[in-house]
Amino acid sequence: MSQAAAQGESALTPEVKAVIGATAEKIEASFPWGIEREGLRIFTQAIMDPDPRYWDDEFAKKTKFGGIVTPPIYCTYIGRRTRPGAEDPITRAFEENPESDGIQGVRTPETRGGLPNLPTPLVRTLNAGNEIEVRQYPKLGDRIFSQAKYADIKERVGKDASRMLIVTTETVYTNQNDEVLCILRASSIRR
Repeated sequence: MSQAAAQGESALTPEVKAVIGATAEKIEASFPWGIEREGLRIFTQAIMDPDPRYWDDEFAKKTKFGGIVTPPIYCTYIGRRTRPGAEDPITRAFEENPESDGIQGVRTPETRGGLPNLPTPLVRTLNAGNEIEVRQYPKLGDRIFSQAKYADIKERVGKDASRMLIVTTETVYTNQNDEVLCILRASSIRR
């Protein structure tokens, strides 16, 4: 049990409230050459989506998009790809601590585009759900950029009277023309 929960103090401190609205730098989420066919093929096979809009040029030309597009969630995935030659942070975590659970101790090699740490002693994190607002499907060759911010932080009290924070981040994905492709709202519970 965290110190804040043990003392019954509010976890929504002025320091936590101060990060609401904090915005990370805008970064290029895709590789510099943009969305390429092979990466899209691997992704659609991994999610088992055989929709020909994602791979068949002739079929895709006849759609309202006029060419191959990606699945709507592709933007949220593309920034998580490990760049060629980059160190894998999960492998490093296991090398440093063979008892790692693959989450704790994982440090990303670069912090570009990251939000500031939340100033709270609540360190346990649980996914509370995501929603994605699709504005436009990305196309082959598009370069994808992302920018995240803390959209909202609320406090809740559990049945055991412990306090927790519901943290919602919002990431806006745009293309090379600064057109919004989608907005990802991701919530997590900090206990």
